[in-house]
Amino acid sequence: MEPDRLILLGTKGGPAVRPGGPMPTASLLWLHGQPIIVDCGLGVTRAAVNAGLDLRQLSLIFITHLHSDHVLELGGLVHTAWTTGLNRPLRIYGPAGTGALWEGFLASLAFDCDIRVRDEGRIPLSDLVEITEYGPGRVLDTGGICISALRVEHPPVTDCFALRFDAAASVVFSADTRFFPPLADFAQGADVLVHEALLPAGVDALVARSNGGDKLRQHINASHSTAAEAGMIAHQARVGRLVLHHLVPADDPAFGPADWAEAVRETWQGALDIGHDGMVIPLPQR
Repeated sequence: MEPDRLILLGTKGGPAVRPGGPMPTASLLWLHGQPIIVDCGLGVTRAAVNAGLDLRQLSLIFITHLHSDHVLELGGLVHTAWTTGLNRPLRIYGPAGTGALWEGFLASLAFDCDIRVRDEGRIPLSDLVEITEYGPGRVLDTGGICISALRVEHPPVTDCFALRFDAAASVVFSADTRFFPPLADFAQGADVLVHEALLPAGVDALVARSNGGDKLRQHINASHSTAAEAGMIAHQARVGRLVLHHLVPADDPAFGPADWAEAVRETWQGALDIGHDGMVIPLPQR
């Protein structure tokens, strides 16, 4: 059985992709031999395969919210798994609107899906996929894994959820959120907290590179947590390890791991990882 571990497939906050830089948000969590994809930003399929996942094993995907840097390759991942040979049920859990997103993808690929069923004898993709739209509270118990959700504050998005996975190890994903103290209770005692992080000093340059203006700047500052705030949540939750993820900015050469570490050490002195694409974080084996 695969060892329990977390693999960061994409660690960049926001949808832009730049030469040599990291890819948008996606993670692969192995628990009890079960591969679970959390968020499906652009590049998730190649990154998952490079991390050793046989796409025919895929059976469970979680989406935290419907911003494009978390869902843009959901359809592409599932379709590629199908054409790779996936022939068993695949469950997708996401917030309200996930079903419409999936139906829109199927409509956009109707020609390809239909002709592959007729010409290649495949099971219709629509027959393999089950969509569940979840809210706060207990979401799923499966194979020794309990998954629960907490609505966090990521304005103007209403349905954005932190996720907690409890098995032999406990892993919490903050999703995108501004500083939100209830998250510390939700993550209490987790082995790993994967928390988004913002460096305020990098916001102006990021906005300029994105051809944005005051509204983009206001959104970033109002909707995300600073690295120091992520450290505060980790400290209050007494987690075993803090992993900074969904980094903003993630591809500015003016900032590196030392800058992130300096910012988070204002509030967190425990085990720390500054996320990068492909990072593997072993989980406690009990």
